[in-house]
Amino acid sequence: MTATHTHTPAWLLLQDGTLFTGKSFGAKGTAGGEICFNTGMTGYQEVFTDPSYTGQVLIMNNAYVGNYGVKNDDVESDSVKISALICKNVAHKFSRQLADDSLEQYLIKNNVVTIYDVDTRALVQHIRNKGAMNCVISTEYPDTAQLSAALARVPDMAGLELSSQVSTKEPYVIGNADAAIRVAVMDFGVKINILKCLAARGVYLKVFPAKTGIEELKAFDPHGYFISNGPGDPASMHYAVATVKEILATGKPLFGICLGHQLLALANGISTFKMHHGHRGLNHPVKNLQTGRSEITTQNHGFGVDPEAVKNCDGVAITHVNLNDGSIEGIRMNDKPAFSVQYHPEATPGPHDSRYLFDDFIKLIKDHMQ
Repeated sequence: MTATHTHTPAWLLLQDGTLFTGKSFGAKGTAGGEICFNTGMTGYQEVFTDPSYTGQVLIMNNAYVGNYGVKNDDVESDSVKISALICKNVAHKFSRQLADDSLEQYLIKNNVVTIYDVDTRALVQHIRNKGAMNCVISTEYPDTAQLSAALARVPDMAGLELSSQVSTKEPYVIGNADAAIRVAVMDFGVKINILKCLAARGVYLKVFPAKTGIEELKAFDPHGYFISNGPGDPASMHYAVATVKEILATGKPLFGICLGHQLLALANGISTFKMHHGHRGLNHPVKNLQTGRSEITTQNHGFGVDPEAVKNCDGVAITHVNLNDGSIEGIRMNDKPAFSVQYHPEATPGPHDSRYLFDDFIKLIKDHMQ
Protein backbone atom coordinates (compact mmCIF):
# COMPACT_ATOMS: atom_id res chain seq x y z
CA MET A 1 0.00 0.00 0.00
CA THR A 2 1.27 3.46 -0.91
CA ALA A 3 0.33 7.08 -0.33
CA THR A 4 -2.83 8.39 -1.92
CA HIS A 5 -4.38 11.72 -2.80
CA THR A 6 -7.09 13.03 -0.50
CA HIS A 7 -9.85 12.98 -3.10
CA THR A 8 -9.25 9.46 -4.40
CA PRO A 9 -12.50 7.48 -4.05
CA ALA A 10 -12.71 4.63 -1.55
CA TRP A 11 -15.27 1.92 -0.85
CA LEU A 12 -16.40 0.19 2.33
CA LEU A 13 -18.20 -3.16 2.13
CA LEU A 14 -19.70 -4.83 5.20
CA GLN A 15 -20.17 -8.55 5.61
CA ASP A 16 -23.95 -8.19 5.34
CA GLY A 17 -23.58 -6.60 1.89
CA THR A 18 -23.99 -2.95 2.94
CA LEU A 19 -21.83 -0.69 0.75
CA PHE A 20 -20.58 2.83 1.53
CA THR A 21 -18.69 5.12 -0.84
CA GLY A 22 -16.32 7.80 0.43
CA LYS A 23 -12.91 9.37 -0.09
CA SER A 24 -9.45 8.05 0.65
CA PHE A 25 -7.20 9.51 3.35
CA GLY A 26 -3.81 8.13 4.34
CA ALA A 27 -2.53 5.03 2.61
CA LYS A 28 -3.83 3.60 -0.64
CA GLY A 29 -4.80 -0.06 -0.96
CA THR A 30 -7.16 -2.63 0.52
CA ALA A 31 -7.51 -3.65 4.17
CA GLY A 32 -10.08 -5.49 6.24
CA GLY A 33 -10.98 -6.67 9.71
CA GLU A 34 -13.80 -6.68 12.23
CA ILE A 35 -15.61 -3.34 12.24
CA CYS A 36 -16.07 -1.56 15.57
CA PHE A 37 -16.59 1.98 16.87
CA ASN A 38 -15.08 4.17 19.56
CA THR A 39 -17.18 6.81 21.33
CA GLY A 40 -14.26 8.97 22.49
CA MET A 41 -14.05 12.60 21.41
CA THR A 42 -10.26 12.85 21.80
CA GLY A 43 -7.25 10.58 22.01
CA TYR A 44 -7.33 9.13 18.50
CA GLN A 45 -3.58 8.51 18.40
CA GLU A 46 -3.61 6.52 21.65
CA VAL A 47 -6.58 4.55 20.33
CA PHE A 48 -4.89 3.78 17.00
CA THR A 49 -1.78 2.42 18.76
CA ASP A 50 -3.60 0.30 21.35
CA PRO A 51 -2.59 -3.35 20.64
CA SER A 52 -6.09 -4.49 21.64
CA TYR A 53 -7.35 -3.06 18.32
CA THR A 54 -5.25 -5.48 16.27
CA GLY A 55 -7.34 -7.02 13.49
CA GLN A 56 -10.07 -4.37 13.69
CA VAL A 57 -11.37 -1.63 11.41
CA LEU A 58 -12.23 1.37 13.56
CA ILE A 59 -15.00 3.93 13.20
CA MET A 60 -14.29 7.17 15.06
CA ASN A 61 -17.57 8.65 16.31
CA ASN A 62 -16.23 12.18 16.63
CA ALA A 63 -17.31 14.36 13.69
CA TYR A 64 -13.73 15.57 13.03
CA VAL A 65 -10.55 13.53 13.40
CA GLY A 66 -7.00 14.83 13.07
CA ASN A 67 -7.50 18.45 14.14
CA TYR A 68 -4.63 18.39 16.66
CA GLY A 69 -2.23 16.32 14.56
CA VAL A 70 0.00 13.63 16.04
CA LYS A 71 2.86 13.64 18.51
CA ASN A 72 5.52 10.95 18.57
CA ASP A 73 5.12 10.14 22.26
CA ASP A 74 1.29 10.06 22.36
CA VAL A 75 1.26 6.32 21.77
CA GLU A 76 0.40 3.07 23.54
CA SER A 77 2.75 0.86 21.48
CA ASP A 78 5.46 1.11 18.84
CA SER A 79 3.11 1.35 15.84
CA VAL A 80 -0.49 1.82 14.71
CA LYS A 81 -2.41 -1.39 15.38
CA ILE A 82 -5.81 -0.82 13.75
CA SER A 83 -6.27 -2.55 10.39
CA ALA A 84 -8.05 0.44 8.80
CA LEU A 85 -9.96 3.59 9.74
CA ILE A 86 -13.39 5.11 9.00
CA CYS A 87 -14.19 8.80 9.61
CA LYS A 88 -16.89 11.36 8.90
CA ASN A 89 -14.57 14.35 8.42
CA VAL A 90 -10.78 14.61 8.56
CA ALA A 91 -8.64 17.63 9.29
CA HIS A 92 -6.06 18.43 6.64
CA LYS A 93 -4.49 21.05 8.93
CA PHE A 94 -3.73 20.76 12.63
CA SER A 95 -3.68 23.37 15.39
CA ARG A 96 -1.32 21.94 18.01
CA GLN A 97 2.08 23.62 17.84
CA LEU A 98 3.75 20.68 19.57
CA ALA A 99 2.50 18.18 16.98
CA ASP A 100 5.18 16.35 14.99
CA ASP A 101 3.07 15.58 11.93
CA SER A 102 -0.38 15.64 10.37
CA LEU A 103 -2.72 12.70 10.84
CA GLU A 104 -2.63 11.94 7.11
CA GLN A 105 1.16 11.68 6.99
CA TYR A 106 1.07 9.55 10.14
CA LEU A 107 -1.42 7.14 8.55
CA ILE A 108 0.65 6.99 5.37
CA LYS A 109 3.82 6.21 7.34
CA ASN A 110 1.98 3.46 9.22
CA ASN A 111 0.33 2.10 6.04
CA VAL A 112 -3.26 2.57 7.27
CA VAL A 113 -6.01 2.63 4.65
CA THR A 114 -8.67 5.18 5.63
CA ILE A 115 -12.05 6.15 4.23
CA TYR A 116 -13.80 9.42 5.12
CA ASP A 117 -16.87 11.37 4.01
CA VAL A 118 -18.92 8.46 5.33
CA ASP A 119 -22.10 8.91 7.37
CA THR A 120 -20.55 7.42 10.50
CA ARG A 121 -23.68 8.08 12.56
CA ALA A 122 -25.73 5.87 10.23
CA LEU A 123 -22.92 3.30 10.12
CA VAL A 124 -22.65 3.10 13.92
CA GLN A 125 -26.42 2.74 14.24
CA HIS A 126 -26.27 -0.08 11.69
CA ILE A 127 -23.62 -1.93 13.70
CA ARG A 128 -25.45 -1.35 16.99
CA ASN A 129 -28.48 -3.02 15.42
CA LYS A 130 -26.79 -5.74 13.38
CA GLY A 131 -23.75 -6.43 15.57
CA ALA A 132 -20.03 -6.60 14.90
CA MET A 133 -19.06 -8.05 11.52
CA ASN A 134 -16.12 -8.10 9.15
CA CYS A 135 -15.62 -5.42 6.53
CA VAL A 136 -13.14 -4.32 3.88
CA ILE A 137 -12.00 -0.85 2.75
CA SER A 138 -10.41 -0.36 -0.66
CA THR A 139 -9.16 2.35 -2.97
CA GLU A 140 -8.50 -0.33 -5.61
CA TYR A 141 -11.75 -2.24 -6.07
CA PRO A 142 -14.88 -0.30 -7.09
CA ASP A 143 -16.49 -3.55 -8.17
CA THR A 144 -18.61 -5.30 -5.53
CA ALA A 145 -17.43 -8.74 -6.64
CA GLN A 146 -13.79 -7.74 -6.10
CA LEU A 147 -14.62 -6.23 -2.71
CA SER A 148 -16.48 -9.41 -1.74
CA ALA A 149 -13.49 -11.54 -2.72
CA ALA A 150 -11.21 -9.39 -0.56
CA LEU A 151 -13.70 -9.55 2.31
CA ALA A 152 -13.81 -13.34 2.12
CA ARG A 153 -10.09 -13.42 2.98
CA VAL A 154 -10.59 -11.57 6.29
CA PRO A 155 -10.56 -14.01 9.25
CA ASP A 156 -13.37 -14.02 11.83
CA MET A 157 -12.46 -12.56 15.22
CA ALA A 158 -14.22 -15.39 17.08
CA GLY A 159 -11.62 -18.09 17.70
CA LEU A 160 -8.75 -15.87 16.56
CA GLU A 161 -5.56 -15.81 18.66
CA LEU A 162 -3.71 -12.52 18.14
CA SER A 163 -1.88 -11.76 21.38
CA SER A 164 1.24 -13.75 20.54
CA GLN A 165 1.56 -11.64 17.37
CA VAL A 166 1.68 -8.29 19.20
CA SER A 167 3.57 -9.41 22.33
CA THR A 168 7.20 -8.54 22.88
CA LYS A 169 9.60 -11.07 21.39
CA GLU A 170 12.16 -10.71 24.18
CA PRO A 171 11.81 -9.89 27.89
CA TYR A 172 12.69 -6.35 28.97
CA VAL A 173 12.78 -4.42 32.24
CA ILE A 174 11.43 -1.04 33.39
CA GLY A 175 12.26 0.86 36.57
CA ASN A 176 14.81 0.62 39.37
CA ALA A 177 16.29 -2.86 39.82
CA ASP A 178 16.72 -2.12 43.55
CA ALA A 179 13.02 -1.36 44.04
CA ALA A 180 11.32 -3.11 46.93
CA ILE A 181 8.58 -4.55 44.70
CA ARG A 182 9.08 -6.60 41.54
CA VAL A 183 6.19 -7.43 39.21
CA ALA A 184 6.24 -9.86 36.31
CA VAL A 185 4.12 -8.58 33.42
CA MET A 186 2.56 -11.02 30.97
CA ASP A 187 2.51 -9.10 27.70
CA PHE A 188 -0.51 -10.06 25.63
CA GLY A 189 -0.56 -6.59 24.04
CA VAL A 190 0.23 -4.38 27.02
CA LYS A 191 -0.32 -0.63 26.73
CA ILE A 192 2.63 1.63 27.52
CA ASN A 193 0.69 3.67 30.05
CA ILE A 194 -0.11 0.58 32.12
CA LEU A 195 3.62 0.05 32.55
CA LYS A 196 4.06 3.76 33.36
CA CYS A 197 1.34 3.61 36.02
CA LEU A 198 3.05 0.66 37.72
CA ALA A 199 6.57 2.07 37.42
CA ALA A 200 5.38 5.43 38.84
CA ARG A 201 4.47 3.57 42.01
CA GLY A 202 8.06 2.43 42.53
CA VAL A 203 7.68 -1.02 40.97
CA TYR A 204 10.46 -2.80 39.07
CA LEU A 205 8.87 -4.51 36.07
CA LYS A 206 9.98 -7.31 33.85
CA VAL A 207 7.80 -7.71 30.76
CA PHE A 208 7.61 -11.23 29.34
CA PRO A 209 6.49 -12.59 25.95
CA ALA A 210 3.01 -14.07 25.80
CA LYS A 211 4.09 -17.70 25.76
CA THR A 212 6.65 -17.51 28.57
CA GLY A 213 6.56 -20.54 30.87
CA ILE A 214 6.00 -20.38 34.62
CA GLU A 215 9.56 -21.36 35.53
CA GLU A 216 11.01 -18.39 33.66
CA LEU A 217 8.48 -16.11 35.36
CA LYS A 218 9.34 -17.48 38.80
CA ALA A 219 13.07 -17.07 38.12
CA PHE A 220 12.52 -13.29 38.23
CA ASP A 221 11.32 -13.83 41.82
CA PRO A 222 8.40 -11.41 41.46
CA HIS A 223 6.26 -10.23 44.36
CA GLY A 224 3.24 -10.07 42.06
CA TYR A 225 2.02 -10.73 38.54
CA PHE A 226 0.23 -8.48 36.08
CA ILE A 227 -1.85 -9.96 33.23
CA SER A 228 -2.23 -7.46 30.41
CA ASN A 229 -4.81 -6.39 27.90
CA GLY A 230 -4.59 -7.60 24.31
CA PRO A 231 -6.46 -8.52 21.12
CA GLY A 232 -8.34 -11.57 19.91
CA ASP A 233 -10.57 -14.22 21.43
CA PRO A 234 -9.56 -15.16 24.99
CA ALA A 235 -11.15 -18.61 24.61
CA SER A 236 -8.53 -19.42 21.95
CA MET A 237 -5.64 -18.72 24.36
CA HIS A 238 -5.32 -22.09 26.08
CA TYR A 239 -1.61 -21.51 26.70
CA ALA A 240 -2.34 -18.26 28.56
CA VAL A 241 -5.11 -19.78 30.68
CA ALA A 242 -2.71 -22.55 31.71
CA THR A 243 -0.09 -19.96 32.70
CA VAL A 244 -2.60 -17.95 34.75
CA LYS A 245 -3.55 -21.13 36.60
CA GLU A 246 0.11 -21.77 37.38
CA ILE A 247 0.54 -18.18 38.57
CA LEU A 248 -2.46 -18.55 40.88
CA ALA A 249 -0.89 -21.71 42.28
CA THR A 250 2.10 -19.65 43.48
CA GLY A 251 -0.23 -17.78 45.85
CA LYS A 252 1.24 -14.40 44.91
CA PRO A 253 -0.92 -11.36 44.08
CA LEU A 254 -2.28 -11.07 40.56
CA PHE A 255 -3.95 -8.15 38.78
CA GLY A 256 -5.50 -8.37 35.31
CA ILE A 257 -6.87 -5.73 32.95
CA CYS A 258 -9.26 -6.32 30.02
CA LEU A 259 -7.98 -9.52 28.35
CA GLY A 260 -6.25 -10.24 31.65
CA HIS A 261 -9.68 -10.06 33.31
CA GLN A 262 -11.09 -12.57 30.84
CA LEU A 263 -8.11 -14.91 31.30
CA LEU A 264 -8.52 -14.84 35.09
CA ALA A 265 -12.17 -15.78 34.60
CA LEU A 266 -11.28 -18.64 32.24
CA ALA A 267 -8.67 -19.88 34.73
CA ASN A 268 -11.51 -20.20 37.23
CA GLY A 269 -13.72 -22.16 34.84
CA ILE A 270 -15.83 -19.11 33.92
CA SER A 271 -16.62 -18.88 30.21
CA THR A 272 -16.29 -15.84 27.96
CA PHE A 273 -18.45 -14.84 25.00
CA LYS A 274 -18.38 -12.65 21.90
CA MET A 275 -20.34 -9.47 22.54
CA HIS A 276 -22.90 -8.08 20.10
CA HIS A 277 -20.78 -5.01 19.34
CA GLY A 278 -18.44 -4.49 22.28
CA HIS A 279 -17.60 -1.50 24.47
CA ARG A 280 -15.09 1.07 23.21
CA GLY A 281 -14.72 4.66 24.36
CA LEU A 282 -13.88 7.03 27.20
CA ASN A 283 -17.28 7.41 28.83
CA HIS A 284 -18.63 4.08 30.10
CA PRO A 285 -20.17 4.15 33.61
CA VAL A 286 -19.20 1.36 36.00
CA LYS A 287 -20.34 0.73 39.58
CA ASN A 288 -17.91 -0.51 42.20
CA LEU A 289 -20.02 -2.92 44.24
CA GLN A 290 -17.56 -2.84 47.12
CA THR A 291 -17.76 0.92 47.68
CA GLY A 292 -21.09 1.73 46.04
CA ARG A 293 -19.41 4.46 44.01
CA SER A 294 -19.59 4.86 40.24
CA GLU A 295 -16.65 5.45 37.90
CA ILE A 296 -16.48 6.81 34.37
CA THR A 297 -14.20 4.41 32.54
CA THR A 298 -12.33 3.87 29.31
CA GLN A 299 -13.08 0.58 27.59
CA ASN A 300 -11.97 -1.44 24.59
CA HIS A 301 -13.26 -4.99 24.37
CA GLY A 302 -15.37 -7.14 22.08
CA PHE A 303 -15.51 -10.17 24.38
CA GLY A 304 -16.96 -10.40 27.87
CA VAL A 305 -17.19 -12.66 30.92
CA ASP A 306 -20.39 -14.72 31.13
CA PRO A 307 -22.47 -13.19 33.96
CA GLU A 308 -24.30 -16.41 34.80
CA ALA A 309 -21.06 -18.40 34.92
CA VAL A 310 -19.59 -15.87 37.37
CA LYS A 311 -22.64 -16.05 39.61
CA ASN A 312 -22.37 -19.84 39.68
CA CYS A 313 -18.67 -19.83 40.61
CA ASP A 314 -18.28 -20.06 44.39
CA GLY A 315 -14.62 -19.05 44.34
CA VAL A 316 -15.13 -15.71 42.59
CA ALA A 317 -16.99 -12.54 43.59
CA ILE A 318 -18.24 -9.79 41.27
CA THR A 319 -16.73 -6.43 42.19
CA HIS A 320 -17.78 -4.12 39.34
CA VAL A 321 -20.69 -3.98 36.89
CA ASN A 322 -21.42 -1.87 33.82
CA LEU A 323 -24.26 0.56 34.49
CA ASN A 324 -25.35 0.60 30.83
CA ASP A 325 -25.92 -3.12 30.30
CA GLY A 326 -25.10 -4.90 33.57
CA SER A 327 -22.09 -6.72 32.10
CA ILE A 328 -19.31 -7.93 34.39
CA GLU A 329 -16.58 -5.30 34.80
CA GLY A 330 -14.58 -6.70 37.71
CA ILE A 331 -14.00 -9.87 39.75
CA ARG A 332 -11.86 -11.05 42.64
CA MET A 333 -11.05 -14.50 43.94
CA ASN A 334 -12.26 -15.34 47.42
CA ASP A 335 -9.37 -17.57 48.45
CA LYS A 336 -6.44 -16.05 46.54
CA PRO A 337 -4.98 -12.51 46.21
CA ALA A 338 -6.18 -12.08 42.64
CA PHE A 339 -8.49 -9.53 41.03
CA SER A 340 -9.21 -8.02 37.62
CA VAL A 341 -11.24 -5.42 35.76
CA GLN A 342 -12.60 -5.36 32.24
CA TYR A 343 -11.95 -1.65 31.70
CA HIS A 344 -8.75 0.44 31.49
CA PRO A 345 -7.80 2.40 34.64
CA GLU A 346 -4.58 3.63 32.99
CA ALA A 347 -6.41 5.45 30.18
CA THR A 348 -4.82 8.58 28.79
CA PRO A 349 -6.49 10.65 27.59
CA GLY A 350 -9.57 9.68 29.46
CA PRO A 351 -11.00 9.60 32.98
CA HIS A 352 -8.70 8.86 35.91
CA ASP A 353 -11.51 7.65 38.17
CA SER A 354 -10.08 4.12 38.35
CA ARG A 355 -6.39 4.77 38.93
CA TYR A 356 -6.89 3.58 42.52
CA LEU A 357 -6.78 0.01 41.21
CA PHE A 358 -3.01 0.25 40.76
CA ASP A 359 -2.74 1.41 44.37
CA ASP A 360 -4.93 -1.51 45.44
CA PHE A 361 -2.57 -3.88 43.63
CA ILE A 362 0.51 -2.41 45.33
CA LYS A 363 -1.20 -2.59 48.73
CA LEU A 364 -2.14 -6.22 48.08
CA ILE A 365 1.49 -7.01 47.29
CA LYS A 366 2.78 -5.20 50.38
CA ASP A 367 0.26 -6.95 52.62
CA HIS A 368 1.30 -10.28 51.14
CA MET A 369 5.00 -9.53 51.75
CA GLN A 370 4.48 -9.01 55.50
